[in-house]
Amino acid sequence: MTKIVLLNATPQNSPNAYLWGMVTVAEIIGQKLFTRENLITLLQAADEEGILILKKAGKLKLKRVGNKVYFRGLIELSNVCEKDCLYCGIRNSNKKITRYNLSDEEVLEAASFAYRERFGSIVVQSGEVTNERFVSRIEQLIVQIKELSNNQLGITLSLGEQTEDTYRRWFEAGAHRYLLRIESSNPELYSRLHPSDGHHPFEQRLEALKTLKKIGYQTGTGVMIGSPGQTFADLANDLLFFKTFDIDMVGMGPFIEHEDTPFGNPLRDAPTLAERFNLSLKMVAILRLMMPDINIAATTALQAIDPLGREKAVKAGANIIMPNITPGNYRNNYLLYNNKPCTDEEPEQCAGCLDARLALTDSEIGYGEWGDSKHFGKKVKG
Repeated sequence: MTKIVLLNATPQNSPNAYLWGMVTVAEIIGQKLFTRENLITLLQAADEEGILILKKAGKLKLKRVGNKVYFRGLIELSNVCEKDCLYCGIRNSNKKITRYNLSDEEVLEAASFAYRERFGSIVVQSGEVTNERFVSRIEQLIVQIKELSNNQLGITLSLGEQTEDTYRRWFEAGAHRYLLRIESSNPELYSRLHPSDGHHPFEQRLEALKTLKKIGYQTGTGVMIGSPGQTFADLANDLLFFKTFDIDMVGMGPFIEHEDTPFGNPLRDAPTLAERFNLSLKMVAILRLMMPDINIAATTALQAIDPLGREKAVKAGANIIMPNITPGNYRNNYLLYNNKPCTDEEPEQCAGCLDARLALTDSEIGYGEWGDSKHFGKKVKG
């Protein structure tokens, strides 16, 4: 049995160090030997071998999905949330934040901005709310966004766990992608990240993902990297979960503490932010090698650690960027973690900044394109 290795361990100081030389990183990649044990080897690779993983993934991305990066204009609709996830800054129990709801007019103006700027798609994200008023409001907003954009804006939703009926209503209104991060595919770790109140079962999250696929959404998920108690084995299993579940898109990034949560203070033996960042880049790269034609987001949390974090992720295999187009006066209240970047900017500043930054990656921006998952497209045609 392979020993579970802590995130701050290395092959050299692992009790099973003698195992690590059996298969080289180059052989794993070249022969696509993506077993759990080999994925742990890739995740622990350092120096030249770590760089090799990133370079191979970048080349494969260009070959399979091209050099285009697609924008998803992010509208943070509300920070009101019914859930109480222990790591999240907008958790229901956090009484230190000012709760807000964008008006319908503000949402539609943000969508109009994305349409004018030819972003191609938007993401509507909020804390989790499940009442009929919220469900009907989202349904109507989807219809209005489709109307104002002449059906040209793609719509991704990230609104948490909902009933099958709700998912169907939103899909039929015009949304076609849904992001629901699982945060960890390990039920035990998932339970440690959520309160034991009966409202956060792992099985419920998994069932919601299955329902989204059944309805016909391009289905996305993701995990936090470097969360308390996580191991290399957990991350290897997360990668295998994405593959086995046949996911269409992934958004994952480093775990970053929020000071007003139970996990607000880093644990003594926790990986550093730099270690979490580097491991996140490797997760992006390895997933690109495993699933060459899915969409992978360069998440904002990467930029919270490294000013060029999203650009480095693009070079390592990501092909989606989500510029924040929420009105600037609300952004400081949608803080899922500490040091979130770009909270003092308006949408116009984000758009211009990203043009210049992505030029550094030799990428082309897919203006006016939905940039749907090629992986999903193949399944539909098949």
